[in-house]
Amino acid sequence: MRQSQLFGKTSKTAPSDDPSVNARLLERGGFVQKVMAGVYSYLPLGLRVLQKIENVVRQEMNAIGGQEIFMPSLHPKESWVTTGRWSGLDVLFKIKSRHGHEYALGPSHEEVVTPMARPIISSYKDLPFAVYQIQTKFRDEPRVKSGLLRGREFRMKDMYSFHADAADLNEFYERASAAYLKTFKRIGLDAIRTEATGGTFSEFSDEFQIEIPTGEDTIYICKNCEVGKNKEIFSERATCSRCKKNSWRASRGSEVGNIFKLKPKYASSFDLIFTDKAGKKQIVIMGCYGIGISRLMGVLVEKFHDEKGVIWPEIVAPFFIHLVSLDGGQERVGKFAEEIWRALQKQGHEVLYDDRELSPGTKLADSDLLGIPLRLVVSPRTVERESVEYKLRAGQKTQLEKERELSNYLSKL
Repeated sequence: MRQSQLFGKTSKTAPSDDPSVNARLLERGGFVQKVMAGVYSYLPLGLRVLQKIENVVRQEMNAIGGQEIFMPSLHPKESWVTTGRWSGLDVLFKIKSRHGHEYALGPSHEEVVTPMARPIISSYKDLPFAVYQIQTKFRDEPRVKSGLLRGREFRMKDMYSFHADAADLNEFYERASAAYLKTFKRIGLDAIRTEATGGTFSEFSDEFQIEIPTGEDTIYICKNCEVGKNKEIFSERATCSRCKKNSWRASRGSEVGNIFKLKPKYASSFDLIFTDKAGKKQIVIMGCYGIGISRLMGVLVEKFHDEKGVIWPEIVAPFFIHLVSLDGGQERVGKFAEEIWRALQKQGHEVLYDDRELSPGTKLADSDLLGIPLRLVVSPRTVERESVEYKLRAGQKTQLEKERELSNYLSKL
């Protein structure tokens, strides 16, 4: 991709209404554009990051047997009345059409997925299964803040599992937990499984928290085994559910995922039943598993940045290589850079090529702001030596590599 043709520009001006790191760097870098409080457009760079996060999540959900579906955002009022959440959920967006019909914009999809399963489940032989989607959600939050960390419209992965008994639910619940930890680890985050209350969903839940100084949650972490407790269920006399010890450290965390045992909560509302092996009618029990996709993007920026800009982990970076041409008006430099760009593309590398006619200082500052893992610089000095200057965004040193050896260097990386 030529940067001169990229839809989106960098800016030296940070948003005045949101001091959070992720809002400041993502808007300045041209990853996102704020539409209104809690609502963002994703420009090409930002969408590439979002899609890469989604791909990792999708791979791990498929690996534990999840089947991907896609459900509507617009829900009939009647389904929400059936579960009691039409009047019981304060963040629910409600819409009345000009024809007098009322709808909800989905903050989650229990009210759609549960009746969806009714014509599919009749016998114990139809169980268990899990379905998931990656979709836009809506919540009428009273106060939105911290960029992508809390919004009124956001991207989420939600999965729902259906089981014949508690033992089967528990087994899948633990597999989902392990898949969550693996998902976050793959994108560079060490998540802490944190015991919490379940809100409107269940009595208890498990959150997956990332320790960051700017986190909005207070969590207590076992010093012995790293199990966490949310402050809402914590007491000084609490013991760790794993090691049974009472030794905690307080920290700040940002929640990126949560899982709930819904049990028969929503199945009962919609009369979702099956016939067991003895021929008796039983209520299906369910689990729910969410990951905040856009929120993860914000947390990654909060976690991986310096005073110059973002430092993307390679697996979610919009491009792997940022090729920067500092031609100084010399045609031979631009020609050399073009040759390298075409060669890198031919080798299958994802490359953002800065071919803009701007000063070297501006180009290098923009490269740091965008946070692409590897920067390759072509300049009059490097051309003289038939070399390319390379620097890892997360490192400090710059080195020269012979152009003819570049492919070997990249393969080592």
